[in-house]
Amino acid sequence: MPGIDESLLEAMRLPGARGAAVVDWISGLALGAVGDAPGGDLEAAAAETAELARLATESGVLAPAGGDAGGASGKEPPVQDLIITNTDAYHLLRFVTTTFDSTVFLHLWLDRGEGNLALARIRLAEMADRLVLG
Repeated sequence: MPGIDESLLEAMRLPGARGAAVVDWISGLALGAVGDAPGGDLEAAAAETAELARLATESGVLAPAGGDAGGASGKEPPVQDLIITNTDAYHLLRFVTTTFDSTVFLHLWLDRGEGNLALARIRLAEMADRLVLG
């Protein structure tokens, strides 16, 4: 089971990957990062994406249809991932389910011309499932 560094290096092997980070959405801190940061500032990117993650997870509108905001186990975030697109890039935030508090997500920054969003989403989900934090 890979840890943070191994997962980030795996993410960077995806076509079009510009940068990747593991971020705690409560504190807004990057637990690990590799490659470039959007805007050139890792701390700012982590804090801003954490704010998006926090808004999505705390939104009652985005909760599952059954109203189970904590998932079947009560530990899962109500949102699996967020996809943000702009003119030249994709930002994919994949929430990581953990045995403790599930406040971590993987952030992958892809070049829009070279990246494959569908493949990245599948691979990031697999990475999140295997990620070992500790």
